[in-house]
Amino acid sequence: MNIKLIVLDVDGVLTDGKLYIGSDGEEYKSFNTQDGMGISLARYTGIKMAIITGRESAAVTKRASELNIDFVYQGIPDKLGVLEEIREKLAIDLDQICYIGDDINDLPIMKVIGFPCAPNDAVPIVKECVKYAADANGGEGAVREIIDHILSTQENYKELIEAYLAGSVRVIQ
Repeated sequence: MNIKLIVLDVDGVLTDGKLYIGSDGEEYKSFNTQDGMGISLARYTGIKMAIITGRESAAVTKRASELNIDFVYQGIPDKLGVLEEIREKLAIDLDQICYIGDDINDLPIMKVIGFPCAPNDAVPIVKECVKYAADANGGEGAVREIIDHILSTQENYKELIEAYLAGSVRVIQ
């Protein structure tokens, strides 16, 4: 495996898929800090990170900024078109892309990239087309589990963790 880009859906992947909307219209989302640590570790190894989501949310903008996500696209109905744009910018092959999605709007990307993945609670038709289904649910560490799997196959994961513990890696949860 030679993953150079990990692309994330948001609702049902980085979050539990529930939408909390206040009386003021503000949307709230719950993110998992272990997922954040995984994203930071992946970025440290040189893997680029992207978010492509169909909804728009200030909470996603804030979280993506905290984690230094390389590419953030919100309110996107044609996720595959945006992925192609990112792929061309990075000059990478489809086989070098991991996409983590949970529902049918993620299928067009998942069918063409090299390493499609899903949280445990993804809809069945999505889980049928993935190469890796996490044991964890969306918003509950699925992203971290998938990133750990990728890093353990591409990197010396033990050395990466030792570098972090020695203080030479600054990551954000």
